[in-house]
Amino acid sequence: MASRDGLSLGAIAEKLGLTVDGDPGRTVSGVAPLESAGPEHISFLTDLRYRERARVSRAGAFLTPLDVTGLPAPTLRSEKPQHALIDLVLLFHPPVRHAPGVHPSAIVAADARVHDTASIGALTVVEAGAVIGAGVRLHPLVYIGPDVDVGDDSEIHAHVVVREGARIGRRAIIHGGAVIGSDGFGYASGADGHRKIPQVGTVVLEDDVEIGANTTIDRGTLGTTIVRRGTKIDNLVQVGHNVEIGEHVILVAQVGISGSSRIGHGAVLAGQVGVADHVAIGDGAMIGAQSGIHADIAAGDKVLGSPARSLTLAKRILLSEGHLPELVRRVRELERRLAALEGGRADGPSHG
Repeated sequence: MASRDGLSLGAIAEKLGLTVDGDPGRTVSGVAPLESAGPEHISFLTDLRYRERARVSRAGAFLTPLDVTGLPAPTLRSEKPQHALIDLVLLFHPPVRHAPGVHPSAIVAADARVHDTASIGALTVVEAGAVIGAGVRLHPLVYIGPDVDVGDDSEIHAHVVVREGARIGRRAIIHGGAVIGSDGFGYASGADGHRKIPQVGTVVLEDDVEIGANTTIDRGTLGTTIVRRGTKIDNLVQVGHNVEIGEHVILVAQVGISGSSRIGHGAVLAGQVGVADHVAIGDGAMIGAQSGIHADIAAGDKVLGSPARSLTLAKRILLSEGHLPELVRRVRELERRLAALEGGRADGPSHG
């Protein structure tokens, strides 16, 4: 943890395995963006598109890739600057450690199992048969349903609901307002309306999964909705019943995935992508923002648009759309000229 007087660049370099270019004795007291950093801060240049902003920044030091030069202050260099930035921020802002124990206002069922090192916040409810693992932190106002299992070192923020039977892996992070295990959207429709199909399956989140605020993950109708290890899901995402999401997937805000679809390992779905039911998206596929996926996408494909097309074709279509008004004007002009020519022929002398 940084002291109130800050840390020298030399000390930071030693702790994080970085190289110093410049005065190792210079001291910084925090990390700040290029635009707002002052002489007391270390800033960062992890994207070379912002090199000019770095050159005019007032920062007292910079974290950069190995080959960056010409900056106005000492530099800490790294082969992997984005990873080094994470470590740098944690150096100045280490995770807060919370004392284990159960808050007096929390309600914990007599047969729930809570590890001695877990922390249960105010007004949190832990229902019968639930298991809360070592080092887990449940913030205030969390609801843990019957027979839920929360893995070691997971953190669940305020107003999260984890419904009956769900399984949360180790080191999971679930942000405020998320609902894990709500009923899937299933009805049998007839002349008398819509009859609800019982949703009696469950949800499994594997290790190192992160779920954003106000995201909902529906339980399986009979089987399991599963989010595999290392996947990161942004805020306001909807995952339907019996969906399977592979390892290390990225789902950006407002993605919606309909029931029984499959998302392959390492796939990336950008903001507001909509996926129809029973669709398979292959490993490593990349889906552009606001795309509509109504058919299977092969592994490694890059698609965009609604309906989704190959990225190259979608870009050509988008570029062409900008020329449509001029094309319409030219077509109308050609039609006018053609009509005039045809009219002239009709009025000309006959040679019959």
